[in-house]
Amino acid sequence: MLHLRSMSRLATTGEVLQLIRSGEAVTRADIGRVTGLSRPAVAHRVADLLQRGLILEDADGPSTGGRPPMRLRFAASGGVVPVASLGARRTQIALCDLAGEVLQRTDLDIDVEEGPDVVLPLLMDTWEKLLDGRDDVVGIGLGVPATVEFAAGRVESARVMASWTGVVIPPIIAERFRVPVLVDNDVNVIAMGEHRVVYAAELDDLLFVKVSTRIGAGVISGGGILRGALGAAGEMGHIPVRDGGGVLCRCGNLDCVDSVASGTAILRDLRAKGRDVTSLADVTALVRAGDAETMAVVRQAGRWLGEVISGAVNLLNPAVVVLGGDVAEMFQPLVSGVREVVYRRSTQLATRSLRIERSRLGPGAGITGCALMVLDHVLSARAVDAAAR
Repeated sequence: MLHLRSMSRLATTGEVLQLIRSGEAVTRADIGRVTGLSRPAVAHRVADLLQRGLILEDADGPSTGGRPPMRLRFAASGGVVPVASLGARRTQIALCDLAGEVLQRTDLDIDVEEGPDVVLPLLMDTWEKLLDGRDDVVGIGLGVPATVEFAAGRVESARVMASWTGVVIPPIIAERFRVPVLVDNDVNVIAMGEHRVVYAAELDDLLFVKVSTRIGAGVISGGGILRGALGAAGEMGHIPVRDGGGVLCRCGNLDCVDSVASGTAILRDLRAKGRDVTSLADVTALVRAGDAETMAVVRQAGRWLGEVISGAVNLLNPAVVVLGGDVAEMFQPLVSGVREVVYRRSTQLATRSLRIERSRLGPGAGITGCALMVLDHVLSARAVDAAAR
């Protein structure tokens, strides 16, 4: 929410748009009251936003006698945002409106290890099919399962998506779609989506932990994503645990939580115990059947994960820890193991009101987060004002 009463300068057109988007001001009179702008100044800014198709007006405002005022609302249908949330094996591709709502979506089985020369053209071809001739794209958002230097859109991880290391993605996409292109780590965009849709009205500090083929985290602090100096914040998967058995991680270290508690690790450990499992669906069937060995393996994975999360809870003091990804969503014993360790090992103050919950948005959080990442950029007050010059 903008607080413009104390401003020593006049509110800009972009700032007026933020007031309308947030619902803080829905009539011209509201804008004048909140900003202190004169009626002609308000009329000028509103006319500019109407002309640019960023807002709409309806004659259904509250009346205090006489003709009711025109009600202003954000034009969510005024453009489209193509997005994609890449997973190690499966990718969600969608078109979203300017409110971040999904208009169309398709999921594709894509092995990201095939590299950017294969994956990026496939993404762009899919977006063009979904667009079907639409020419109102305002920006593009992409989440990838690797470390990303956010400011440049450069993939930096040599451990995952090795063939992508050093690739700067935005210019490649912008050759075909000449709009802003934003790229971030997949768990960061999932955390943004989960927070904004589910939790933003009640809390500003959230830790999202994705447990799937691999393990990663996204941190919401003070209402915004915490990326760190270069974008490496949230690399939880490569924090080692105690008594992990000396498992060699793909990063070269031993007993990283990724190597002992991820979906890949659970499948490996169950096979070593003689269980015939080829996918997480097989593990789910054994858990539902009450197989004691499987339950023990999954719960131990949760304890190891809880060991790492407890350190993050002490360091960050989130209001809620959200567990997402197919492993967390499918296996209650894993969630129970996390809770057991976090509430035992984290400080009393950090856990006094801490909630540990499974994701409510589920797989859709990634594409929602990608859209919000783009919209926060292209619809910011600064961007809106710059586009008018």
